[in-house]
Amino acid sequence: MGKKIALSTFYNLCIILCLVLAWTGITNKRYDFILASVFAGAIFVVLKIKLLKEIRNTLKP
Repeated sequence: MGKKIALSTFYNLCIILCLVLAWTGITNKRYDFILASVFAGAIFVVLKIKLLKEIRNTLKP
């Protein structure tokens, strides 16, 4: 369970980093930064949702 909590925290940090990178891309008009951060952010959000569903299923009796 501790590994899943650490993985969830890692996903949260990656999502926040992708948001910061997207904001930097928007302010500097760097469309490659925006594209990369949106793509990576979408992957991390999907992985986070899968992890949360897995945790929810293990906690149910």
